[in-house]
Amino acid sequence: MSDIPEAGAVPEPEEFRTQAQQWLATVARPRAADEEWGSGSDSVAVFENWTEEQESEHTARIQEWERTRYDQGWGALNWQEAYGGRGLPAYYEQLYRTEEAAFDVPHRTEVFPVTQQLVAPAIGIWGTEEQKERWLRPMLRTDELACQLFSETEAGSDLAAVRTRAVRDGDNWVLTGHKVWTSGARVATWGVAVCRTDPDVRKHAGITVFLVRMDAPGVTVRPIQQMTGGTSFNEVYLDGVVVPDTDRLGPVGEGWRVTLSVLAAERLDSGNLGLDNADRALELAGNLPRPLTGSEQQRAADLHIRTLVQRLMGLRVTAALVAGREPGAEASVGKLYATETMRRTSDLVSELLGAGLVADTGEWGTYAWTEHLLGAPGYSIAGGTDEIQHNILAERVLGLPREPVR
Repeated sequence: MSDIPEAGAVPEPEEFRTQAQQWLATVARPRAADEEWGSGSDSVAVFENWTEEQESEHTARIQEWERTRYDQGWGALNWQEAYGGRGLPAYYEQLYRTEEAAFDVPHRTEVFPVTQQLVAPAIGIWGTEEQKERWLRPMLRTDELACQLFSETEAGSDLAAVRTRAVRDGDNWVLTGHKVWTSGARVATWGVAVCRTDPDVRKHAGITVFLVRMDAPGVTVRPIQQMTGGTSFNEVYLDGVVVPDTDRLGPVGEGWRVTLSVLAAERLDSGNLGLDNADRALELAGNLPRPLTGSEQQRAADLHIRTLVQRLMGLRVTAALVAGREPGAEASVGKLYATETMRRTSDLVSELLGAGLVADTGEWGTYAWTEHLLGAPGYSIAGGTDEIQHNILAERVLGLPREPVR
């Protein structure tokens, strides 16, 4: 008798969580609930500071774990059986992640949710049957990984202003341009490239999306040095890269709609941003070798309440998914709230540690916080800037008129 859960059977949420706990206990070690403060890793990095070799090694460990999940029926939970899934409602993935957090498994880097939760669903929506057959199982199992070739220096927050060109050449396209802020470009198999294919129509109508082999001739990846000293991001140069038309995702000129489906999924995944570090900051407040000042108590209380509210907002997103509705305002509000939680985490830690934050004395849980302080501002840009989220809420929730383009 197989231990792989039967596809198509939808257990009750509590039954599912119990099954997940039981399975996880057979393949992973529970996290030490009573781990003493001051022991273990004190990393609170928002963006990892790995070398290329370290990134490759860690990526391989995550892939091994994700393949174990997939092969034993605990990956691709909401996908059809044809793609290795179980056909469960979308929020069951969140139920599973809640249980997995109690076990010592590899922490997923950004390229994994990008591949499984952004790119694969976009292929599921826009891909041909041949493309689905070719890409979905390898991506859901993480045999192949994908990164986003979206942002450009000239376009800023206006993704529709991309300048990377794709010119038709028979059954191929030739791509030329420059992309920035690409996470996972060094380990990804594919890059999802947003390109301009018609410069003579309105900007939203002249865009097409392609999947580009990251090892194709003409693709150059260069790491971007961050304030923290790491190189989590990359710039990617496309110099006459030849892409077959079979690797075009969606119709020619419909790339803006394809891109929006990816961005919507990205914002759904941002609601839990920063909660682990906020919890760690509150633990720091509770373990200082001195009483908290009145101001510190207020900041800590504010942050504690924010973590509760943020988790409730995540439940609202889940409730929308349960109801079969695509979260819109909930996702944008959640993203804005999460970035503010990260900022307030920085404020609390700065007040608690003072000068100890910037002096690398080797003391556990002090200087490590610089990784959070320097990395957190990046999330006011990543996944759609705060300004873009405000615009979405103003137009789609409040009904305010869009300012005419001049």
